Amino acid sequence: MQGLLEFVKTLGAPRIAAMGAVTIALVGFFAFLILRVTAPQMTPLFTDLTLDDSAAIVKELERQGVPYELRDDGNAVMVPKERVARLRMALAENGLPKGGGIGYEIFDKSDALGTTTFVQNINKLRALEGELARTIRTLDSVEAARVHLVLPERPLFSRDKVEPSASIVLKVRGTLGPQQVRAIRHLVATAVSGLKPQRISIVDEAGQLLADGAGDDENGDEASADERKVAFEKRLREEVDAIVSSVVGPGRARVEVSADFDFNRVTQTSDKYDPDSRVVRSSQTREETTSSNEGRENQVTVGNEIPGGNQHQPPAPDANAPPRDQSRKSEEIVNYEISKTTKTEVTESGHLNRISVAVLVDGTYVKNDKGEVAYQPRSKEEIDKIAALVRTAIGFDQKRGDQVKVVNLRFAETPANPIAEPSGWLASLQFTKDDIMRAIEMVVMGLLGLVVLLMVVRPLVRRILTPDERTPAALPPAAAPEEAAPASTVAAPAAVDEPAKAEPSRTAKMIDIAQVQGQVHAQSVQKVGELADKNPRETVSIIRQWLNESAA
Repeated sequence: MQGLLEFVKTLGAPRIAAMGAVTIALVGFFAFLILRVTAPQMTPLFTDLTLDDSAAIVKELERQGVPYELRDDGNAVMVPKERVARLRMALAENGLPKGGGIGYEIFDKSDALGTTTFVQNINKLRALEGELARTIRTLDSVEAARVHLVLPERPLFSRDKVEPSASIVLKVRGTLGPQQVRAIRHLVATAVSGLKPQRISIVDEAGQLLADGAGDDENGDEASADERKVAFEKRLREEVDAIVSSVVGPGRARVEVSADFDFNRVTQTSDKYDPDSRVVRSSQTREETTSSNEGRENQVTVGNEIPGGNQHQPPAPDANAPPRDQSRKSEEIVNYEISKTTKTEVTESGHLNRISVAVLVDGTYVKNDKGEVAYQPRSKEEIDKIAALVRTAIGFDQKRGDQVKVVNLRFAETPANPIAEPSGWLASLQFTKDDIMRAIEMVVMGLLGLVVLLMVVRPLVRRILTPDERTPAALPPAAAPEEAAPASTVAAPAAVDEPAKAEPSRTAKMIDIAQVQGQVHAQSVQKVGELADKNPRETVSIIRQWLNESAA
């Protein structure tokens, strides 16, 4: 211990401070390496989160004591890989993430006794908007969605009814096609009572109008017609490509289908009468007979005109007397029902007028006598058979003007050879992206630690342990000056043992001897100084004696 203390004293305060700083730095650096290497591999728990969801998830993770990391300004939460599945189930049990917005969970903690009807209606509207936004965000092409519903109430004693409407703002990944926009409109319309798809407007994050909510059906019909045409052509193309590829091989056929549709809707009504076909509907016969007798009762006299003149009535005419004037009239009415044919024809839009199909097939590749792969065209019989298969697949109608062309040409690229999948022990060497990144991180950490050891730690330790050339190292105080002489003999063999095992030169020996003599001289001076400090009176007397001797 005495030797250790003396060694520490010889180092000095600056060197001890430097050694302490280096030690603390090394401990911190290697602690960082150990923590980094032993840290669990972090995997995304959830991505594309809202700030509300991120805050709720972080709070739950802190409550459970789970380490986590936030990435992408809080939009992604990273957790240890081995705990991802269990944490997702635990968070799903608590209703996290909510997906932004408020859904029907708004009614879970509400006090129904102290809530007015107005507040209940507002909460119902908010819940419906939040649920629709969550449903829309489940689509792959939609990153975020916000839904606004207008559900007007029908006023009392009013016959007019205002239709509901909706507006949707979407943040999309890429672009949305017309079919996807129509799907979103119908999704929202079927979820809200009384809402029509034509009353829903959709806008993207760039302010582009994807769907007009003015209730005009013309644009929607045109989009629907185009979609029907594209879907029909795609279906035929896939069917023809499947049947041709099964004959010529996959990737050796190209099929294009063009369909001509008539999207005009025509309504035609015609009435046809058949004069030869008639049926008596009703018959009416009328006969009328009139007879008259001339007598005195019909004569105009003065007596007949004078009041009371009819007291003298003439004798009644004879009933058996034949009438002097008689007429007879007969009338018959017959109504006939003529056969009538009423024909109403409605030609719906989407009438197929013609189909045109173009099929390009590649030839065959065989090896010739030299072992080289050579192209060989297909025979005409094989092409005709392929054309017959295509006609049957599309429902070919010559009267309709359908066309089918099958052409055999050599493709620009040759068929690609399939890549053999590794098997056996090579299959176990297949690493994922995470494994590769983890290995790279470990290698970088190891190289960094080695560089620090070689470039920083080793020079610092050597500099601290190497004595300063300007300050000679002191020998132990108990050693006498005469005992320092054998040190030269001991130091010389030590100086000989160099890493290169080479014999030192004469100059090197002289330098070593000079260093030893300097150390001895310094030790002597230090010894004299100590004696002078301990015996100041004797020292003064000795110096006076030296002065007197010099003067004499």
